[in-house]
Amino acid sequence: MVNRYSVAVSGQPETPGHARIANLANVLTLLRLVLVPIFLLALFAGDGHQIAFRIVAFLIFAVAAITDRLDGLLARNYGMATEFGAFVDPIADKTLIGSALVGLSMLGELPWWITVLIMSREVGVTLLRLAVIRRGVIPASWGGKLKTVVQSVAIGLFILPLSGPVQVAASVVMGVAIVLTVVTGIDYVAQTFRTVRQVRPPTGG
Repeated sequence: MVNRYSVAVSGQPETPGHARIANLANVLTLLRLVLVPIFLLALFAGDGHQIAFRIVAFLIFAVAAITDRLDGLLARNYGMATEFGAFVDPIADKTLIGSALVGLSMLGELPWWITVLIMSREVGVTLLRLAVIRRGVIPASWGGKLKTVVQSVAIGLFILPLSGPVQVAASVVMGVAIVLTVVTGIDYVAQTFRTVRQVRPPTGG
């Protein structure tokens, strides 16, 4: 999901302010982490294929995904950005998406290669971001934001107990999510190398 502390197009990092750690944006971020084990309990309740529990799991996942959007809006627009939030927010995002993907694959609802592909991209980009964070942060692109939304929708559809044409639609949305995952991952790597070259300090003479 999208880091809520991305920078402007100018390439200058948006430094988290001096807001109190105990603010609503951070509470929502922590809530997303708390909802992950509850979501997994609902997803695997019974034999993991009971309609009622799968609907409950979908609702929990949806609420958690919405908190990602809300905490970002609060942090950016109401001065609630903190270093704590900047660190925990992406962890909460990856934990939610990763647990849903792994859970669905364990239940046989989603091929393992999809889970491995998406998680490899997310972990890889996170590690790359940490590696170059002192040289600047790459701003979230329009494609990256779209990828996040499509991923969440696709996962949500797979969580629901669907069948027939609706299940086919879920597979199509997941296919789009996979394409966006790969394309935006490649674009992020390219942007990172361009940024590193631009800010490389001049050699002394």
